Amino acid sequence: MKLGICSEVFNGWDWEETCEFVKRTGYDGIEIAPFTLAKSVGLIGDARRSELKAVAKKHDLEIIGLHWLLVSPEGLAITTTDALLREKTKAYFFELIRFCSDLGGKVMIVGSPKQRNVPEGMTYAAAINSAKEFFMDCAKEAGRSGVTLCLEPLSTAETNIFSTAKETLDFVKELDHPNFQMMLDVKAMSSESKSIPAIISDCNGYFKHFHANDENKNGPGFGNTDFVPIAAALNSSGYDKYVSVEVFNFTPGPEVIAKKSCEYLKRIFKTEPH
Repeated sequence: MKLGICSEVFNGWDWEETCEFVKRTGYDGIEIAPFTLAKSVGLIGDARRSELKAVAKKHDLEIIGLHWLLVSPEGLAITTTDALLREKTKAYFFELIRFCSDLGGKVMIVGSPKQRNVPEGMTYAAAINSAKEFFMDCAKEAGRSGVTLCLEPLSTAETNIFSTAKETLDFVKELDHPNFQMMLDVKAMSSESKSIPAIISDCNGYFKHFHANDENKNGPGFGNTDFVPIAAALNSSGYDKYVSVEVFNFTPGPEVIAKKSCEYLKRIFKTEPH
């Protein structure tokens, strides 16, 4: 099991300082939120991309991939009745795929709850068809770049589509492309009626990334979410990719969040840095 952490925890830090601290704290990789680097990845030139990759490599830190994909630029939408807007969003998604590949990243986490919402005036069936066409084109582009798109189930408090693991899994199976899979998030799974270990078992073989956080939106070990059965379920499933810390409450500060989360996960998973 490899441990990672999401970059927005360190928003405002120098990239070299971030990589040095993340590795020293005990993580194997870092997951990048593009909005922390630029409003659009199109503004990040080849020299800067090479620098980001080289600095991470210098500190023996893997760039896992990207998440929080469509925070910026503003106004993008995956599910929309506006064909021009959907094509504009797809073009930016292609840019994100190239950016991820340029950094050596292997996964892109498709959360973006607002941008995938079924808008007023659009039926659920139409939204699903829109999403199928959009993601199939993106999956083909991702395949050419060696990147896997991972659709993230999020709770009904955040989105009105792909709001359960089963709904997401069914969509991934129907799309049926090797570069379009899913990921699982502890906070999101906590909103479901099924237990987290049961969800992990149901989705075995289809989830290629995993976010570790507490139901209370803090880091793992900061609340009451018990990771012992979660770790057991992941181990039983044979999952050997990243468990990546993602938090939504930054009040404790980057150092405390990173250190306490890492210590807790190492204790639970009994893992060491690679």
